Amino acid sequence: MTTMSAVLDADVVLAGVAAGMAPIGLEDVPELMSRVDSKYLVTASAMARLAAELGDRFAVLRIGGRRQFRYTSTYFDTPDLLTFRQHRQQRRRRFKLRTRTYLDGGGRWLELKLSGARGSTDKHRIPYDDAPPQVLTSKAMDFVSDTLLTELRLTVPDSLGPVLSTDYKRVTLVDRAGAARLTCDTGLLCRDRRRDVPARQDLVLLESKSADGKAMVDRVLWGMGVRPVSVSKYCLAVAALRDCPANRWRPVLHRYLAPRSRTCGGFTR
Repeated sequence: MTTMSAVLDADVVLAGVAAGMAPIGLEDVPELMSRVDSKYLVTASAMARLAAELGDRFAVLRIGGRRQFRYTSTYFDTPDLLTFRQHRQQRRRRFKLRTRTYLDGGGRWLELKLSGARGSTDKHRIPYDDAPPQVLTSKAMDFVSDTLLTELRLTVPDSLGPVLSTDYKRVTLVDRAGAARLTCDTGLLCRDRRRDVPARQDLVLLESKSADGKAMVDRVLWGMGVRPVSVSKYCLAVAALRDCPANRWRPVLHRYLAPRSRTCGGFTR
């Protein structure tokens, strides 16, 4: 028997959730460049229930009349996938590098995400509108080199280049009573030069972002029986597109994406 959650289109449900919330402007959204992130994978029906539980305390980000935005990110790594391996091995000092383009306004940024103490995430970024999303300019490399050396005491790896891209839609909900927000992603598509792997259309990937990791959203989700998952869009995409070891991401990989066979080139499994 087909369940209701399998029938519902998460993108449609989330658009309805966004339409029913009071709007908030970008200037009123907490930036939270240093924060604690918790991720959850929920069905479309669970997303609708969560929105009802949050009530009027949350507003939805609106820019130029839009409440749902298209993103595309290009990730950079070494030929032997150094940053992927560091995340798979849970190295204490690790990073991810990407360009993120806001297709519905907001321009393009080069973003360097660093692991922090006690599960925190520190994000550093610079505007990148004047460069192609798949290219690291000399200015970009200087930024990466200086930040890695200053923040993690790491030297920038040789031969960083574009590995893959992810496309998705996002709705951002903002807690008006505190420094916290919830991003809600649908329609994820992971792609490289040879193929693409889509996510299931009935699931929403949530990311609760707050200064201390104790946001209201987290408490509500736990009350609904939803637990955090270990997930990284980049690492999931590498595992799915290249058939690389997924390790702790395997449960989410098999539930969320449709992996396709490919040799994991560049390092020993």
